[in-house]
Amino acid sequence: MTRTQGRLTLFSWAFMAVLVSATSHAFPTIYPTGTTIYDPDRAWNGYTVYRTPDDKGVILIDMNGNIVRRWTDIVGLGRILPGGYIMGMTSEDSPGGGDGAELMQKDWDGNVIWSFNRTEQMEAEDEGTVWSARLHHDWQREGLPAGYYAPESSPATTSGRTLILAHKNVMVLEISDQRLIDDYILEVSWDGEVLWSWLASDHINELGFSGAARRAIRQSGIGADPLTTGLDMETVIQSQDWLHINAATYLGPNRWYDQGDERFHPDNVIFSGRHANIVGIIARSGEIVWRMGPDFRETEALREIGQVIGQHHPHIIPMGLPGAGHLMVFDNGGGAGYGEPTPAAPNGRNIVARRSSRVLEINPVTMETAWEYSISGHGSFRFFSWNVSGAQRLPNGNTLITEGAPGRAFEVTVDGEIVWEYINPFFYESDDTRHNIYRAFRVPYDWVPQLDRPEERAIVPPHPSEFRIEPR
Repeated sequence: MTRTQGRLTLFSWAFMAVLVSATSHAFPTIYPTGTTIYDPDRAWNGYTVYRTPDDKGVILIDMNGNIVRRWTDIVGLGRILPGGYIMGMTSEDSPGGGDGAELMQKDWDGNVIWSFNRTEQMEAEDEGTVWSARLHHDWQREGLPAGYYAPESSPATTSGRTLILAHKNVMVLEISDQRLIDDYILEVSWDGEVLWSWLASDHINELGFSGAARRAIRQSGIGADPLTTGLDMETVIQSQDWLHINAATYLGPNRWYDQGDERFHPDNVIFSGRHANIVGIIARSGEIVWRMGPDFRETEALREIGQVIGQHHPHIIPMGLPGAGHLMVFDNGGGAGYGEPTPAAPNGRNIVARRSSRVLEINPVTMETAWEYSISGHGSFRFFSWNVSGAQRLPNGNTLITEGAPGRAFEVTVDGEIVWEYINPFFYESDDTRHNIYRAFRVPYDWVPQLDRPEERAIVPPHPSEFRIEPR
Protein backbone atom coordinates (compact mmCIF):
# COMPACT_ATOMS: atom_id res chain seq x y z
CA MET A 1 0.00 0.00 0.00
CA THR A 2 1.28 3.44 -0.92
CA ARG A 3 1.07 6.08 1.75
CA THR A 4 0.94 9.82 1.42
CA GLN A 5 3.47 11.65 3.52
CA GLY A 6 1.98 14.44 5.57
CA ARG A 7 2.53 16.30 8.81
CA LEU A 8 -0.60 16.18 10.88
CA THR A 9 -2.20 19.08 12.70
CA LEU A 10 -4.53 17.20 15.04
CA PHE A 11 -3.95 16.37 18.67
CA SER A 12 -5.71 14.65 21.53
CA TRP A 13 -7.95 16.61 23.90
CA ALA A 14 -6.83 14.49 26.79
CA PHE A 15 -3.20 15.55 26.85
CA MET A 16 -2.68 19.21 26.09
CA ALA A 17 0.56 19.24 28.09
CA VAL A 18 3.31 21.80 27.60
CA LEU A 19 6.63 19.96 27.76
CA VAL A 20 9.40 22.36 28.65
CA SER A 21 12.36 19.99 28.84
CA ALA A 22 13.33 16.37 28.95
CA THR A 23 13.32 16.37 32.74
CA SER A 24 10.83 19.11 33.58
CA HIS A 25 7.28 19.26 32.26
CA ALA A 26 3.91 20.62 33.20
CA PHE A 27 0.67 18.70 33.04
CA PRO A 28 -2.84 19.75 33.90
CA THR A 29 -3.62 18.89 37.51
CA ILE A 30 -6.73 16.99 36.50
CA TYR A 31 -7.11 15.01 33.31
CA PRO A 32 -8.86 11.80 32.28
CA THR A 33 -7.21 8.39 32.27
CA GLY A 34 -8.16 5.06 30.72
CA THR A 35 -9.71 4.88 27.25
CA THR A 36 -10.69 8.41 26.19
CA ILE A 37 -11.48 7.91 22.47
CA TYR A 38 -12.76 4.74 20.79
CA ASP A 39 -14.41 4.12 17.42
CA PRO A 40 -15.04 0.33 17.27
CA ASP A 41 -15.83 0.39 13.55
CA ARG A 42 -12.52 2.02 12.54
CA ALA A 43 -10.08 0.70 15.14
CA TRP A 44 -8.39 -2.69 14.86
CA ASN A 45 -9.92 -4.37 17.88
CA GLY A 46 -8.03 -6.66 20.24
CA TYR A 47 -6.21 -6.71 23.55
CA THR A 48 -3.36 -4.33 24.41
CA VAL A 49 -0.47 -5.33 26.66
CA TYR A 50 1.93 -2.98 28.41
CA ARG A 51 4.11 -2.59 31.49
CA THR A 52 2.87 -0.42 34.36
CA PRO A 53 5.13 1.68 36.63
CA ASP A 54 6.79 0.41 39.79
CA ASP A 55 5.70 -3.06 40.92
CA LYS A 56 2.24 -3.04 39.43
CA GLY A 57 3.27 -5.52 36.76
CA VAL A 58 2.25 -6.07 33.15
CA ILE A 59 -1.43 -5.71 32.29
CA LEU A 60 -3.70 -6.78 29.47
CA ILE A 61 -6.58 -4.42 28.66
CA ASP A 62 -9.55 -4.52 26.31
CA MET A 63 -10.44 -1.68 23.95
CA ASN A 64 -12.47 0.05 26.65
CA GLY A 65 -9.49 0.05 29.01
CA ASN A 66 -10.75 -2.69 31.33
CA ILE A 67 -7.98 -4.80 32.87
CA VAL A 68 -8.62 -8.41 31.87
CA ARG A 69 -5.40 -9.86 33.28
CA ARG A 70 -2.42 -8.69 35.34
CA TRP A 71 0.95 -10.35 35.87
CA THR A 72 2.62 -8.83 38.93
CA ASP A 73 5.72 -11.03 38.56
CA ILE A 74 6.59 -9.56 35.12
CA VAL A 75 8.20 -6.14 35.59
CA GLY A 76 9.94 -5.43 32.28
CA LEU A 77 8.74 -5.39 28.68
CA GLY A 78 5.99 -8.00 28.42
CA ARG A 79 4.61 -9.62 25.29
CA ILE A 80 1.68 -11.95 24.68
CA LEU A 81 2.29 -15.03 22.54
CA PRO A 82 -0.47 -17.08 20.88
CA GLY A 83 -2.23 -19.29 23.38
CA GLY A 84 -2.21 -16.75 26.21
CA TYR A 85 1.48 -17.12 27.04
CA ILE A 86 3.13 -14.15 28.76
CA MET A 87 6.83 -13.49 28.35
CA GLY A 88 8.99 -10.85 29.97
CA MET A 89 11.58 -9.83 32.53
CA THR A 90 10.94 -11.01 36.05
CA SER A 91 13.09 -8.61 38.10
CA GLU A 92 15.39 -5.60 37.85
CA ASP A 93 17.64 -6.47 40.76
CA SER A 94 20.55 -7.97 38.86
CA PRO A 95 23.90 -7.41 40.58
CA GLY A 96 24.91 -5.51 37.40
CA GLY A 97 22.56 -2.75 38.41
CA GLY A 98 19.15 -2.20 36.86
CA ASP A 99 19.38 -5.16 34.49
CA GLY A 100 16.82 -7.93 34.32
CA ALA A 101 17.96 -11.01 36.17
CA GLU A 102 15.81 -13.45 34.16
CA LEU A 103 13.68 -13.67 31.03
CA MET A 104 10.70 -15.97 31.57
CA GLN A 105 7.74 -17.40 29.65
CA LYS A 106 4.64 -18.57 31.53
CA ASP A 107 1.40 -20.15 30.43
CA TRP A 108 -1.99 -18.69 31.34
CA ASP A 109 -2.08 -20.67 34.57
CA GLY A 110 1.28 -19.31 35.73
CA ASN A 111 3.43 -22.35 34.96
CA VAL A 112 6.98 -21.58 33.84
CA ILE A 113 7.41 -22.86 30.27
CA TRP A 114 10.87 -21.40 29.56
CA SER A 115 13.43 -19.17 31.20
CA PHE A 116 16.94 -17.85 30.66
CA ASN A 117 19.37 -16.16 33.04
CA ARG A 118 22.84 -17.38 32.01
CA THR A 119 24.36 -14.38 30.27
CA GLU A 120 26.93 -13.68 32.98
CA GLN A 121 27.94 -14.83 36.45
CA MET A 122 28.05 -11.98 38.94
CA GLU A 123 28.75 -11.40 42.60
CA ALA A 124 25.63 -10.60 44.56
CA GLU A 125 25.61 -9.31 48.12
CA ASP A 126 24.72 -12.10 50.58
CA GLU A 127 24.25 -14.56 47.71
CA GLY A 128 27.74 -15.12 46.37
CA THR A 129 28.09 -15.89 42.67
CA VAL A 130 24.79 -15.92 40.75
CA TRP A 131 23.73 -16.05 37.12
CA SER A 132 22.01 -13.08 35.53
CA ALA A 133 20.48 -12.48 32.11
CA ARG A 134 21.51 -8.81 32.34
CA LEU A 135 18.53 -8.18 30.09
CA HIS A 136 17.54 -4.63 29.27
CA HIS A 137 15.04 -2.93 26.96
CA ASP A 138 14.24 -5.68 24.47
CA TRP A 139 13.96 -9.31 23.51
CA GLN A 140 12.36 -11.23 20.62
CA ARG A 141 11.07 -14.75 20.09
CA GLU A 142 11.60 -16.53 16.78
CA GLY A 143 8.60 -16.09 14.49
CA LEU A 144 7.66 -12.73 16.00
CA PRO A 145 10.28 -10.56 14.28
CA ALA A 146 8.96 -7.08 15.08
CA GLY A 147 7.64 -8.09 18.47
CA TYR A 148 4.01 -7.79 17.47
CA TYR A 149 1.21 -9.57 15.63
CA ALA A 150 1.25 -10.00 11.86
CA PRO A 151 -1.03 -12.32 9.88
CA GLU A 152 1.88 -14.20 8.27
CA SER A 153 4.02 -14.53 11.42
CA SER A 154 4.17 -17.77 13.39
CA PRO A 155 5.61 -17.07 16.86
CA ALA A 156 7.29 -20.05 18.48
CA THR A 157 5.69 -20.87 21.82
CA THR A 158 7.17 -24.22 22.88
CA SER A 159 10.43 -24.16 20.90
CA GLY A 160 12.60 -21.80 18.89
CA ARG A 161 15.33 -19.18 19.32
CA THR A 162 15.17 -16.09 21.50
CA LEU A 163 17.05 -12.85 20.87
CA ILE A 164 18.12 -11.03 24.04
CA LEU A 165 19.52 -7.51 24.45
CA ALA A 166 21.87 -7.52 27.44
CA HIS A 167 24.74 -5.63 29.04
CA LYS A 168 28.42 -6.32 29.59
CA ASN A 169 30.92 -4.14 31.42
CA VAL A 170 34.14 -3.90 29.42
CA MET A 171 37.26 -1.76 29.08
CA VAL A 172 38.01 -0.63 25.51
CA LEU A 173 40.70 2.03 25.55
CA GLU A 174 40.09 2.80 21.87
CA ILE A 175 36.69 4.16 22.94
CA SER A 176 37.18 5.45 26.48
CA ASP A 177 39.44 5.21 29.50
CA GLN A 178 36.33 4.53 31.56
CA ARG A 179 34.54 1.26 31.96
CA LEU A 180 31.81 0.87 29.35
CA ILE A 181 28.31 -0.32 30.03
CA ASP A 182 28.35 -2.07 26.67
CA ASP A 183 25.46 -3.55 24.75
CA TYR A 184 25.58 -7.29 24.16
CA ILE A 185 23.10 -9.06 21.87
CA LEU A 186 22.82 -12.81 22.12
CA GLU A 187 20.65 -15.48 20.59
CA VAL A 188 19.84 -18.55 22.64
CA SER A 189 18.20 -21.88 21.85
CA TRP A 190 15.19 -23.30 23.66
CA ASP A 191 17.70 -25.28 25.74
CA GLY A 192 19.62 -22.14 26.72
CA GLU A 193 22.62 -22.64 24.42
CA VAL A 194 24.14 -19.40 23.10
CA LEU A 195 23.93 -19.69 19.30
CA TRP A 196 25.17 -16.22 18.32
CA SER A 197 26.37 -13.06 20.02
CA TRP A 198 27.48 -9.52 19.21
CA LEU A 199 29.23 -6.87 21.32
CA ALA A 200 28.78 -3.26 20.28
CA SER A 201 32.26 -2.05 21.25
CA ASP A 202 33.83 -4.50 18.78
CA HIS A 203 32.26 -2.47 15.95
CA ILE A 204 33.10 1.12 16.87
CA ASN A 205 34.69 1.69 13.44
CA GLU A 206 31.50 0.66 11.61
CA LEU A 207 29.20 3.18 13.28
CA GLY A 208 29.99 6.25 11.21
CA PHE A 209 31.35 8.43 13.99
CA SER A 210 33.37 11.50 13.03
CA GLY A 211 36.61 12.34 14.79
CA ALA A 212 34.75 14.95 16.82
CA ALA A 213 32.15 12.37 17.85
CA ARG A 214 34.87 9.92 18.91
CA ARG A 215 36.48 12.63 21.04
CA ALA A 216 33.13 13.51 22.59
CA ILE A 217 32.46 9.88 23.51
CA ARG A 218 35.84 9.71 25.21
CA GLN A 219 35.43 13.01 27.06
CA SER A 220 31.80 12.85 28.12
CA GLY A 221 31.65 9.59 30.00
CA ILE A 222 31.18 10.69 33.59
CA GLY A 223 27.54 11.29 34.14
CA ALA A 224 26.55 9.73 30.82
CA ASP A 225 23.52 7.90 32.19
CA PRO A 226 25.31 5.20 34.21
CA LEU A 227 23.20 2.41 35.58
CA THR A 228 23.33 3.29 39.24
CA THR A 229 20.98 0.82 40.87
CA GLY A 230 22.89 -1.66 42.94
CA LEU A 231 26.33 -0.33 41.99
CA ASP A 232 28.97 1.11 44.27
CA MET A 233 30.17 4.67 43.63
CA GLU A 234 33.45 3.57 42.06
CA THR A 235 31.62 1.59 39.40
CA VAL A 236 29.15 4.43 38.79
CA ILE A 237 31.96 6.93 38.20
CA GLN A 238 33.83 4.61 35.91
CA SER A 239 30.91 3.37 33.83
CA GLN A 240 29.77 4.91 30.58
CA ASP A 241 26.54 4.03 28.77
CA TRP A 242 28.00 5.10 25.44
CA LEU A 243 25.47 3.80 22.88
CA HIS A 244 22.42 2.92 24.97
CA ILE A 245 20.98 0.39 22.54
CA ASN A 246 17.25 0.24 23.27
CA ALA A 247 16.00 -2.19 20.62
CA ALA A 248 17.22 -5.38 18.95
CA THR A 249 14.87 -7.14 16.56
CA TYR A 250 15.03 -9.82 13.86
CA LEU A 251 14.31 -8.44 10.40
CA GLY A 252 12.06 -11.38 9.57
CA PRO A 253 11.00 -12.43 6.06
CA ASN A 254 10.90 -9.44 3.72
CA ARG A 255 10.73 -8.49 0.05
CA TRP A 256 14.23 -6.99 -0.06
CA TYR A 257 15.84 -10.32 0.76
CA ASP A 258 13.46 -12.10 -1.60
CA GLN A 259 14.75 -9.73 -4.32
CA GLY A 260 18.36 -10.72 -3.56
CA ASP A 261 19.54 -8.02 -1.11
CA GLU A 262 21.60 -9.99 1.40
CA ARG A 263 21.66 -7.06 3.85
CA PHE A 264 18.08 -7.91 4.69
CA HIS A 265 18.49 -11.59 5.57
CA PRO A 266 15.55 -12.52 7.85
CA ASP A 267 17.92 -13.55 10.66
CA ASN A 268 19.83 -10.26 10.60
CA VAL A 269 19.19 -7.95 13.52
CA ILE A 270 18.14 -4.30 13.43
CA PHE A 271 19.16 -2.20 16.42
CA SER A 272 18.82 1.33 17.78
CA GLY A 273 21.67 3.24 19.48
CA ARG A 274 19.70 5.94 21.27
CA HIS A 275 22.59 8.09 22.54
CA ALA A 276 24.24 8.16 19.11
CA ASN A 277 21.16 8.56 16.83
CA ILE A 278 22.05 5.34 14.96
CA VAL A 279 19.82 2.66 13.46
CA GLY A 280 21.74 -0.27 11.97
CA ILE A 281 21.42 -3.83 10.69
CA ILE A 282 23.80 -6.53 11.93
CA ALA A 283 24.59 -9.53 9.73
CA ARG A 284 25.24 -12.95 11.21
CA SER A 285 28.94 -12.30 10.56
CA GLY A 286 28.71 -9.45 13.06
CA GLU A 287 29.27 -6.78 10.41
CA ILE A 288 26.97 -3.76 10.34
CA VAL A 289 25.70 -4.00 6.75
CA TRP A 290 23.17 -1.15 6.74
CA ARG A 291 23.13 2.05 8.74
CA MET A 292 21.07 5.23 9.13
CA GLY A 293 22.73 7.98 11.18
CA PRO A 294 24.36 9.28 13.24
CA ASP A 295 24.67 12.27 10.89
CA PHE A 296 21.56 12.73 8.77
CA ARG A 297 23.41 15.10 6.44
CA GLU A 298 25.46 12.30 4.87
CA THR A 299 23.25 11.93 1.78
CA GLU A 300 20.51 13.87 0.07
CA ALA A 301 18.01 11.15 1.02
CA LEU A 302 18.93 11.43 4.70
CA ARG A 303 18.67 15.22 4.54
CA GLU A 304 15.14 14.77 3.21
CA ILE A 305 14.30 12.59 6.22
CA GLY A 306 15.84 15.09 8.62
CA GLN A 307 17.78 14.40 11.80
CA VAL A 308 16.44 11.49 13.82
CA ILE A 309 17.07 11.97 17.56
CA GLY A 310 16.98 9.47 20.42
CA GLN A 311 14.88 6.97 18.46
CA HIS A 312 13.11 3.85 19.72
CA HIS A 313 11.68 0.61 18.29
CA PRO A 314 13.05 0.55 14.73
CA HIS A 315 11.80 -2.52 12.88
CA ILE A 316 10.89 -3.82 9.47
CA ILE A 317 7.11 -4.02 9.11
CA PRO A 318 6.35 -7.75 8.91
CA MET A 319 4.95 -9.58 5.90
CA GLY A 320 1.17 -9.55 5.66
CA LEU A 321 0.79 -6.00 6.97
CA PRO A 322 0.29 -2.77 4.98
CA GLY A 323 3.72 -1.25 4.36
CA ALA A 324 5.50 -4.61 4.73
CA GLY A 325 9.25 -4.26 4.21
CA HIS A 326 9.38 -0.61 5.23
CA LEU A 327 11.33 0.58 8.25
CA MET A 328 9.16 2.01 11.01
CA VAL A 329 10.78 4.00 13.81
CA PHE A 330 9.66 6.30 16.61
CA ASP A 331 11.82 9.43 16.31
CA ASN A 332 11.65 10.76 19.85
CA GLY A 333 13.35 14.12 19.67
CA GLY A 334 14.73 15.44 22.93
CA GLY A 335 18.53 15.53 22.84
CA ALA A 336 21.16 13.02 21.68
CA GLY A 337 24.22 12.61 19.48
CA TYR A 338 27.99 13.18 19.71
CA GLY A 339 30.07 15.77 17.87
CA GLU A 340 31.79 19.15 18.07
CA PRO A 341 31.21 20.94 21.38
CA THR A 342 28.85 23.91 21.33
CA PRO A 343 27.72 26.39 24.00
CA ALA A 344 24.59 24.27 24.42
CA ALA A 345 26.60 21.00 24.43
CA PRO A 346 29.99 21.87 25.94
CA ASN A 347 31.10 18.23 26.21
CA GLY A 348 29.99 17.37 22.66
CA ARG A 349 27.11 15.24 23.88
CA ASN A 350 23.45 15.82 23.00
CA ILE A 351 24.52 18.05 20.12
CA VAL A 352 21.14 17.89 18.36
CA ALA A 353 17.78 18.57 19.98
CA ARG A 354 14.10 18.90 19.09
CA ARG A 355 11.03 19.22 21.33
CA SER A 356 8.70 17.14 19.22
CA SER A 357 8.40 13.55 18.05
CA ARG A 358 7.65 11.77 14.77
CA VAL A 359 6.70 8.29 13.65
CA LEU A 360 8.44 7.54 10.37
CA GLU A 361 7.82 4.82 7.80
CA ILE A 362 10.80 4.68 5.42
CA ASN A 363 11.75 2.57 2.42
CA PRO A 364 15.10 1.21 3.69
CA VAL A 365 16.51 0.80 0.17
CA THR A 366 15.62 4.14 -1.42
CA MET A 367 15.39 5.99 1.93
CA GLU A 368 12.17 7.66 0.80
CA THR A 369 9.58 8.46 3.47
CA ALA A 370 6.35 6.54 2.80
CA TRP A 371 4.33 7.85 5.77
CA GLU A 372 4.78 10.09 8.76
CA TYR A 373 2.85 11.01 11.86
CA SER A 374 3.82 14.31 13.42
CA ILE A 375 2.34 17.68 14.32
CA SER A 376 3.61 20.64 12.36
CA GLY A 377 4.04 24.26 13.26
CA HIS A 378 4.20 25.97 16.62
CA GLY A 379 2.11 23.24 18.24
CA SER A 380 4.55 20.43 17.40
CA PHE A 381 5.34 19.97 21.12
CA ARG A 382 1.88 18.47 21.57
CA PHE A 383 3.29 15.19 20.27
CA PHE A 384 6.52 14.69 22.19
CA SER A 385 8.00 11.74 24.04
CA TRP A 386 11.66 12.33 24.84
CA ASN A 387 12.20 8.70 25.90
CA VAL A 388 10.68 5.18 25.63
CA SER A 389 7.86 4.81 23.00
CA GLY A 390 7.24 2.81 19.82
CA ALA A 391 4.82 2.10 16.97
CA GLN A 392 2.99 -0.95 15.60
CA ARG A 393 1.44 -1.32 12.16
CA LEU A 394 -1.99 -2.96 12.40
CA PRO A 395 -3.63 -5.24 9.81
CA ASN A 396 -6.21 -2.62 8.79
CA GLY A 397 -3.48 -0.08 7.94
CA ASN A 398 -3.84 1.88 11.18
CA THR A 399 -0.83 2.45 13.42
CA LEU A 400 -0.75 1.98 17.19
CA ILE A 401 1.59 4.62 18.63
CA THR A 402 3.04 4.61 22.12
CA GLU A 403 3.82 8.20 23.13
CA GLY A 404 5.46 6.81 26.18
CA ALA A 405 6.76 9.70 28.28
CA PRO A 406 3.32 11.28 28.84
CA GLY A 407 1.75 7.84 29.36
CA ARG A 408 -0.34 7.74 26.19
CA ALA A 409 -1.07 5.07 23.59
CA PHE A 410 -3.27 5.82 20.60
CA GLU A 411 -4.30 4.37 17.25
CA VAL A 412 -4.38 6.52 14.12
CA THR A 413 -5.63 5.96 10.59
CA VAL A 414 -3.46 6.50 7.51
CA ASP A 415 -4.78 10.08 7.46
CA GLY A 416 -3.77 10.63 11.09
CA GLU A 417 -7.22 10.53 12.65
CA ILE A 418 -7.29 9.14 16.18
CA VAL A 419 -9.73 6.21 16.50
CA TRP A 420 -8.54 4.91 19.90
CA GLU A 421 -6.72 6.60 22.71
CA TYR A 422 -5.69 5.41 26.16
CA ILE A 423 -4.04 7.30 29.02
CA ASN A 424 -2.16 5.15 31.52
CA PRO A 425 -3.96 5.38 34.91
CA PHE A 426 -1.01 3.87 36.81
CA PHE A 427 1.45 6.39 38.27
CA TYR A 428 4.83 6.04 39.95
CA GLU A 429 4.47 6.02 43.71
CA SER A 430 7.43 8.36 44.07
CA ASP A 431 6.15 10.86 41.48
CA ASP A 432 2.43 11.34 40.86
CA THR A 433 3.13 13.19 37.58
CA ARG A 434 4.91 10.25 35.93
CA HIS A 435 3.00 7.37 34.38
CA ASN A 436 5.01 6.55 31.28
CA ILE A 437 4.35 3.54 29.03
CA TYR A 438 7.49 1.87 27.73
CA ARG A 439 5.87 0.15 24.76
CA ALA A 440 2.32 -1.10 24.12
CA PHE A 441 1.33 -3.90 21.74
CA ARG A 442 -2.04 -4.92 20.30
CA VAL A 443 -2.82 -8.64 19.84
CA PRO A 444 -5.89 -10.33 18.34
CA TYR A 445 -8.55 -11.67 20.67
CA ASP A 446 -7.92 -15.25 19.57
CA TRP A 447 -4.35 -15.10 20.89
CA VAL A 448 -5.94 -15.29 24.34
CA PRO A 449 -8.49 -18.13 23.99
CA GLN A 450 -8.92 -18.27 27.78
CA LEU A 451 -11.01 -15.08 27.68
CA ASP A 452 -14.43 -14.42 26.18
CA ARG A 453 -14.46 -11.66 23.58
CA PRO A 454 -15.25 -8.44 25.44
CA GLU A 455 -18.01 -5.98 24.65
CA GLU A 456 -16.83 -3.06 22.49
CA ARG A 457 -18.47 0.25 23.43
CA ALA A 458 -17.78 3.47 21.55
CA ILE A 459 -16.33 6.41 23.49
CA VAL A 460 -16.85 9.92 22.11
CA PRO A 461 -15.11 12.54 24.24
CA PRO A 462 -16.53 16.03 24.78
CA HIS A 463 -14.85 18.90 23.02
CA PRO A 464 -12.23 20.56 25.26
CA SER A 465 -14.21 23.81 25.25
CA GLU A 466 -17.20 21.97 26.70
CA PHE A 467 -15.40 19.86 29.30
CA ARG A 468 -16.08 21.16 32.79
CA ILE A 469 -15.92 19.79 36.32
CA GLU A 470 -18.94 20.96 38.29
CA PRO A 471 -18.38 22.43 41.79
CA ARG A 472 -19.76 20.60 44.78
